[in-house]
Amino acid sequence: QLQLVESGGGLVQPGGSLRLSCAASGQTLGYHWIGWFRQAPGKEREGISCMRTSDGSAYYTESVKGRFSMSRDNAKNAVYVQMNSLKPEDTGVYYCAAVPSFGACLTTASRYLYWGQGTQVTVSS
Repeated sequence: QLQLVESGGGLVQPGGSLRLSCAASGQTLGYHWIGWFRQAPGKEREGISCMRTSDGSAYYTESVKGRFSMSRDNAKNAVYVQMNSLKPEDTGVYYCAAVPSFGACLTTASRYLYWGQGTQVTVSS
């Protein structure tokens, strides 16, 4: 079984930065998709980015493209998302998710099997 734990959330001002971590245990993340999702109050869960761990290639949705960047640390079996130029509309609970797969990754929540517990990100002045 694969377990995921997110960390790094908090309160930041608009324009600030935050880095979220997704630490995996139980299995290595080789040949997985890793997705980042968020859910704002009163809104549906939104996929924002994903990575194919076999080669580190990543995809970003329009809402975060150019501001967010995923990375990986194979030695730590962890994945990160660096979030820059944060906006109030970025506020929400952020989740990482994983599924064994290959090919180009997708930010479709139903495709993912393993989920973390979420970490709160609040962007406010």
